[in-house]
Amino acid sequence: MLRIVLFLVLIALAGAGAAWVADQPGDVVMTWGGFRASPSIPVFVLLLGLFAVAIVLLWSILTMLWRMPGRMRRRRHEKRHARGRHAITHGLLAIGHGDTALARRHADAARRHAPNDPLALLLHAQSAQLDGNRDEAQRVFRAMAEREDTRLLGLRGLFIEAQRADDAVGAVMIAEEAIKLSPSSTWASHAVLGFRCARGDWSGALAILDSNLSAGLIDKPAYRRQRGVLLTARALELEKMDRDVARESVMEAIKLAPTLVPAAVLAAKFESEAHQVRRAMKLVETAWLANPHPDLAEAYAHVKLGDSARQRLQRVETLAAKTPSDKPGHVEGQLAIARAAIDATEFARGREVLAPYLNDPTQRVALLMAEIERAEHGDSGRARAWTLRAVRARHDPAWTADGYVSDRWRPVSPVTGRLDAFQWQTPVASLPSDKGTTIESSAFEEAMLAAPPPKRVTASPSQSPVEPVVTAPAPMPAAQDNSPPETKETAKEAVKEAVKDEPAVAPAEPVNPAPEPAESSPPAATPVFRTRADLGKPAPAPIPAVIPIVRAPDDPGIDDEGPSDEFTEQIGTPKAHAKAQAGGWRGFWSRWGA
Repeated sequence: MLRIVLFLVLIALAGAGAAWVADQPGDVVMTWGGFRASPSIPVFVLLLGLFAVAIVLLWSILTMLWRMPGRMRRRRHEKRHARGRHAITHGLLAIGHGDTALARRHADAARRHAPNDPLALLLHAQSAQLDGNRDEAQRVFRAMAEREDTRLLGLRGLFIEAQRADDAVGAVMIAEEAIKLSPSSTWASHAVLGFRCARGDWSGALAILDSNLSAGLIDKPAYRRQRGVLLTARALELEKMDRDVARESVMEAIKLAPTLVPAAVLAAKFESEAHQVRRAMKLVETAWLANPHPDLAEAYAHVKLGDSARQRLQRVETLAAKTPSDKPGHVEGQLAIARAAIDATEFARGREVLAPYLNDPTQRVALLMAEIERAEHGDSGRARAWTLRAVRARHDPAWTADGYVSDRWRPVSPVTGRLDAFQWQTPVASLPSDKGTTIESSAFEEAMLAAPPPKRVTASPSQSPVEPVVTAPAPMPAAQDNSPPETKETAKEAVKEAVKDEPAVAPAEPVNPAPEPAESSPPAATPVFRTRADLGKPAPAPIPAVIPIVRAPDDPGIDDEGPSDEFTEQIGTPKAHAKAQAGGWRGFWSRWGA
């Protein structure tokens, strides 16, 4: 509305001005050489306006002609750029859905229409990666690393290619170069931190961690935890080489991360050696409440040097009582009590704490029960049965990181290089599933575990039973290849000869029963070895008739005094039997008369 009013006002002013000029009297006289003109004022003003319009039109035409080549170049460049952008867009989409041929075609078009575009270089490199041409991809990434605007992107691509080629040193060098250009590069700091941790350069890893905090890559709580992990790793490495630096590092680590299990264990050890028992117990208790662990229980049991096994048992029971029964870590306390009870020869106490877990035991529970059976009763059969059950039992918690299970704590995951990745948890393979167990429990194992444990007794030599001496039958000689088929008459003759040649077996003397013990003497238990009276005399095997071998005229035979066989002499094989079975190089050598 305002524009309409303003337009009407301007028209009114123009009309008023034209009317004023038309009302002006007089003429304008113009003389140019022999040319003389005297138009009136309105005509002069009209001619002056037309002249101005003509001058403007002429200037516009001249300017348009002057700028025409530049405009044509810009228009052509814009068209090429638009085609390049179109090729880049569709090429990246082709890479996204994995069309190698289409991506390569769009990459060639983008390189032809927009050779200096950073996205064209990226499309070219990614299409080469998708096509498996790593040499071409590295060449493009090097070209990007030489440019100012794509240097970080080129270094990132070279880093990925070095990782694919398993060139760890080259990858870390590229990451360090990227950190110099941009300290806030997350991938570069992560790679350099993991490499320095894997190499054991804890001072360099701590420097990278401080740089990450300054760049804002991590927050303060994460920084404290990761610094505590690195200090603990350095303390564990220097524990036996430089104890002063190790003690200083672990004390700083336990302040930053009081619930870190290895830091608490090592700090408690140093405090215990300095006779700071209460302080050491406090450190272990703090970590135990957050994460119950067998190493913490072991450190708590030996926090006071020189204590007996029963005193250590009482101390472990105190620590286990701090964990409520409804928490998942309660079982660690019970297993620690069982371990201490076995060391203190309190086997009844060990059985008592392990009883709730015997229906579905873990590997540690089964192994502890095997140790109890072996140490308390000397029952190797039940111990073996529990050991077999441990093979099929569920896994206990272990140090796990990214699917990797380790027997000890590590600061960095060996799979991904992630710092503080190891957690005390049950491995994934031991989680319950719908599939049945692969190995079924045997009847022998169930019978051994169901039977009561035997009592250990020492039988006197006079009361030891005597077993009858049974003569083993003579071994049956091997049948010859040229022996005739055995007939009934031949078998009867062989049996008669065997009966004649068989030595007489003297019957065993009856064993006098042991006298009844007096009332004051303890009752005698069942001996460990008992007589097998239920086994009768084995029937003698029939000896077949032996037909002498007729040697062929061209057969040199085997020398009776052939070379001795060292292996035969070691295992005690009779000479005749060894010669009869001579073969291989011995038979070959003997046939040549050696």
